[in-house]
Amino acid sequence: MTDQNIISRINELKQELNAIILVHNYQIGEVQEIADFLGDSLGLSRKAAGTDAEVIVFCGVHFMAETAAILAPEKTVLIPDPEAGCPMADMITAEELWVVKAEHPGAVVVAYV
Repeated sequence: MTDQNIISRINELKQELNAIILVHNYQIGEVQEIADFLGDSLGLSRKAAGTDAEVIVFCGVHFMAETAAILAPEKTVLIPDPEAGCPMADMITAEELWVVKAEHPGAVVVAYV
């Protein structure tokens, strides 16, 4: 199957299933090319919450798809690679954060979705 045939089949399935494809901007170009929306995790989560599509294919890391599912619980959210992780998100656990906060009670925690 050629790349164009694959893209055509993806577009057919999107129509049949009333689906959209949300792609994180860190994905490779070939994946970005099939995106209905391309952006960062926060922007894509907002798109997920506001879409009329019944199915959301989220090409990003697992927590992004989880966020989309929380914001759009009536939708089916699919992730091509459920094991996809983010090194930044894995830098510290909640338990480790509590230890650091205990050591530095006045420190401000800054996080990004």
